[in-house]
Amino acid sequence: MSLDKPTPDAIDGAELRFAIVSAGYNAELVQALKNNAIKGLRSAGVPAGSIAELAVPGSGEIPFAAYMSAMTGDYDCIIALGVVIAGDTPHHEIIAHSTAQALQDAAIRSEVPVINGIVVTNNREQAVARCQGTLDRGTEFAHAALTMARHRITLGERLDQVEEEERKRGGQEPFAQN
Repeated sequence: MSLDKPTPDAIDGAELRFAIVSAGYNAELVQALKNNAIKGLRSAGVPAGSIAELAVPGSGEIPFAAYMSAMTGDYDCIIALGVVIAGDTPHHEIIAHSTAQALQDAAIRSEVPVINGIVVTNNREQAVARCQGTLDRGTEFAHAALTMARHRITLGERLDQVEEEERKRGGQEPFAQN
């Protein structure tokens, strides 16, 4: 775990839209992450009506809901929140690896950033520190979402310009899939 956190940019979130997909397992800890993420978004000016919430049973179900939310085109960024704590089997490792890959795939396929806010820890004390304690990962996830939402808009506008320039030259769209 890195304690060398970047200083978040000041981003005006008044025009940005977010979906938060959260897992039901470890509900108290996930709720703390969600509360802090929402507080972080709201402090950047994101209106309450621009933050949609979707609850799923567990962290394993988050990637599907995140991808489907992204594909609606309604959001500038998706925040995936869950807490997975190690137990007697390696199930937590399976969930950690599979959801991380699936969330990245969802972001790439949908062209909507997906923030992986699934906290994976070795014990409950570590989870409490990250969700309810001074480490405050929820606020970090909000800052990351604000930054990536802004990048999505800026880079999307630039890609639109590149495609338009290519069309004017009579070429194939540079990002067209064959």
